[in-house]
Parts: sequence; structure tokens; C-alpha cells
Amino acid sequence: MRAERLSQSSKANCYILTETSTQNIFKQIETVQPNVIVIDSIQTLHSAQIESAPGSVSQVRECTAELLRFAKETSTPVFIVGHITKDGSIAGPKVLEHMVDTVLQFEGDRHHVYRILRAVKNRFGSASELGIYEMQGSGLREVSNPSEIMISQRDEPVSGVSIAAMLEGVRPMMIEVQALVSNSAFGNAQRSSTGYDTKRLNMLLAVLEKRFGFRLSAQDVFLNIAGGLRVEDPAIDLAVVVAIISSQQDIAIRSNLTFAGEVGLSGEIRAVNRIEQRIQEAEKLGFDGIFISKFNTKGLDAKKYDIAIRPVAKLEDIFSALFG
Repeated sequence: MRAERLSQSSKANCYILTETSTQNIFKQIETVQPNVIVIDSIQTLHSAQIESAPGSVSQVRECTAELLRFAKETSTPVFIVGHITKDGSIAGPKVLEHMVDTVLQFEGDRHHVYRILRAVKNRFGSASELGIYEMQGSGLREVSNPSEIMISQRDEPVSGVSIAAMLEGVRPMMIEVQALVSNSAFGNAQRSSTGYDTKRLNMLLAVLEKRFGFRLSAQDVFLNIAGGLRVEDPAIDLAVVVAIISSQQDIAIRSNLTFAGEVGLSGEIRAVNRIEQRIQEAEKLGFDGIFISKFNTKGLDAKKYDIAIRPVAKLEDIFSALFG
């Protein structure tokens, strides 16, 4: 029924075998000789070589070893589907991840139509790659320009919103950082972040309070990365700080500006890697200006870009440029 809905029933050439014994599976494989094999799931298989129950550590290890041996001897790609725990890690023995060549994690959210494919481990390539897909009635559609879905479309600028130029693997991306700062109604101020490391958020708030005198200890701070994406690039620090101060001062940031810089503990703006790719992506998406670290300008030819490159060394420089 699903193949018919995806209009793939006539050309799928997909054979389904309801079997959990690896010995019977390999007999059918010799008969059919498929181009690709998908095992769903490894925790349900059992091998006659091991007497323990399916799903046990020894059974999972032995079944994976048999499939791995078959894949290497016949050069047949084998996809093994594994259960995951509530915190997102692969269930079962950790040795499963060490045995296979590549670990792919397919992430999604019931409230979003977008799905993210991450390479958690890749023995023969980069492990920091990312693929974004849109779930439709006819199947998954590749999102060729993820920046468009990560940036909200608004009629007018609002406070507490900034755009960060980040990298996910080799792919540059523009993402929207949203911050909300409000007076705390209770004794302890709340610190909450979605898609961003809470410890790093607390560090940036401490820098703003200690170095620049912003009284944030008595205020609630909420941070959100739009689009349901989880980010780890330190170049987002500058956009996070700008969004927080924009919300506290209730001053909107122009939507055609973007930011790329790491913030240090003394308030300095540190250089980030592959700045040219970030600038090119911002220029391609129609941004007028990008704030980067002054230490990123060494060897950078700003004349070949149409976008205005604004180098800054400390947070004071960017505060005076944006908030006066």
C-alpha cells in the first residue's frame, strides 16, 4: 500500500522476507541475489551459532558479524536498522557501532515536516555531513537550500531575532536565532534553550553581565533555534548575544544582517573557520552585511564580494554599531 502511494509499485523490485533466522535469510539471498539488503531490525534476528535469545548482546554481535562478513565477501551493501533508546543512542551493545562502516541517524519531530539525516560515524568519509528532507505524501523530498526553511519570513522586523552564518559539515547555512528576555516573576531566573547548548548560553550571559553590565541575573532568558535544528558551531555565539541584547533592549535588528563569530570570556570576538564559505552563502541569499571577527580579515579579499563585510574585535564594537 505504501509503495502504491509513492507510485513506486511497478518499478520497485522490492522483495520482502519475513524471517528472523540468519541461516534462512542467507539461503534466500543466494536465490534472489539482491543488489541491496535491508535488515529491520537487528535486535530481532537470531543465529543458530548462539544459544541466547534474540536481542541479547551475543546474538546482536554474532548476527552483525555474519552480515558484515557476507557484505565484505560479496560487495553487497547491507543496511542494518537498529532500535534507539529514549535519549537517541543506539540500543544494545556499543560494539555494534564499532563493527559497521557507517552509522546514519534519521532525526525528526512530530511537529515539523522536515527530517534530518546525520552521519554519526563514517569510516570512509566525513562524519559531519547533514542532509535535510521534507516529508510529503509522495515520500521524502530533498531540501537543496536549507537556509530558506531555517529563516522565518516576516513582514516587519521584531526584537530578539538575529541570523547566524553557520557550517554543518561542509555545508554553509543561515539559521535564525530567537531570544526572549523578560523580568522573572519568581525567585530564580529561568534559563532555557532549544537547539543550543544551555551551558554555553549561561557562559554568554555571564560575559554580558560581568563585562558589559547587562543585568540579566534577575531576568528569564529563553533561546530557540528556528526550524527544529540542533547546532554546535561556536560561530553562532555572536548571533546569540545580539539576539539576547536585542530582546532586552527591545530594539529590532535589520533582517538583512547576519553574524559569524565566536565570543570569548573577555568579550572578544574570535575568528571562525572557513569564513569565505559563510560570506558567499550570505551573499547568495541576499544579505547586505555580515559581522565577522577582525582576526578573520587576514588574507580575505573583501572587494570580490558585493556584501558589506563588517569586521569587529569586541562586543562593544557591535553593540555601538547596532544599538548606539
